[in-house]
Amino acid sequence: MDIALVGIGKIARDQHVPAIRESADWRLAATVSRSGTVDGVPAYDDMQEMLGDNPGIRVVSLCMPPVPRFAYARQALLAGRHVMLEKPPGAGLAECYALADIARAQGLSLYATWHSRRADMVPAAKAWLADKTLRRLQITWKEDVRRWHPGQDWIWQAGGMGVFDPGINALSILSEILPEPVHVQTATLEVPENCQTPIAARMGFWHPTAEVGAEFDFRQEGEQIWQIEAETDEGRMCLSDGGARLAIDGVPGGDAAPLGGEYPRLYDDMARLVSAGGCDMDLAPLRHVADAFMLGERIIVEAFHD
Repeated sequence: MDIALVGIGKIARDQHVPAIRESADWRLAATVSRSGTVDGVPAYDDMQEMLGDNPGIRVVSLCMPPVPRFAYARQALLAGRHVMLEKPPGAGLAECYALADIARAQGLSLYATWHSRRADMVPAAKAWLADKTLRRLQITWKEDVRRWHPGQDWIWQAGGMGVFDPGINALSILSEILPEPVHVQTATLEVPENCQTPIAARMGFWHPTAEVGAEFDFRQEGEQIWQIEAETDEGRMCLSDGGARLAIDGVPGGDAAPLGGEYPRLYDDMARLVSAGGCDMDLAPLRHVADAFMLGERIIVEAFHD
């Protein structure tokens, strides 16, 4: 199927373009971006023009920042194209519900992707927890923003999510692997005095049997930490490296997901969704972030300069 990629920035170049090119299901037929291009692919800087010139493009994959994404997704759906959304699926919950309504009315597929759910060991972690009584779960997601998000000023502006941009990856895994749903009860957000979004955050969740918490920080130097630790009545699980590695009671274990990697698996999912029809719009991770902003205590910290 012909696909268009909208927003040619770091994540598109690092993940989306290789995944599309390595897939037997897709052909990258056009791009839309204010500045970025992909060699050998027709490039546009206007979404409506691209849609008009390319009636054969069935799917549009959107990987620009969340704030402008709704308008582009709406355009694509109203033009009769299936839509794939980079995480988070929107800047707010209301626009995600609106897009889902449009997609269903148009008979189109809409996919809110959560790439960390497709990490190698997430299915194995979910299977291990399925029949256990959870007593404690702690997320520790700490990375260096200057290393992973250089020059991305949008992340510090309203709607940019700050540390929740990577933190939502952990929340997507949390909402995938736990047998019982959880919800946010407490949050503390550390916001630089010159920014609109948090540089660090702590969260506490309601769970029927366990203490569940999360700690996110964009100021981590040295070792980068993307880890979820769970203690149960039958042992301890550690899911690390963003879901790529699993240990049970300190012993590496679990059956890895099939070969491919996170983004190739997402594009495989999208191909199946377009073929079968319907929408996949799980908004639980975004709901956790929205609740954190609603319930969270804001603490102003020193200014951040990239």
